Amino acid sequence: QVQLVESGGGLVQAGGSLRLSCAASGRAFSDYKMAWFRQAPGKEREFVARVNWSGGVTAYADSVKGRFTISRDNAKNTVFLQMNSLKLEDTAVYICAGTIAGKILYDYWGQGTQVTVSS
Repeated sequence: QVQLVESGGGLVQAGGSLRLSCAASGRAFSDYKMAWFRQAPGKEREFVARVNWSGGVTAYADSVKGRFTISRDNAKNTVFLQMNSLKLEDTAVYICAGTIAGKILYDYWGQGTQVTVSS
């Protein structure tokens, strides 16, 4: 089992930045690929970014490419999401997820952290 706890959300003005963290506990963190998803009110959950076990391979949704950066620190069992140039449409609950490298579906999910972007 892996437990995931997000932090770092909050209220920020459009154009600002936030850095989200996701702390993992349980099995060896470096065995897992990690990702961030988000869910806005009244909308389905959507993929934001993912990172492989080493941190060397990343992927992003088109809507955040060039503005968001996912990274991880395996020594600290933590994955990060640096969010720059935030837009109103980035407002959502951001949720951390993990799964064993090689699997498609994510097995472990955090509770989420609220990000609200204001004008």
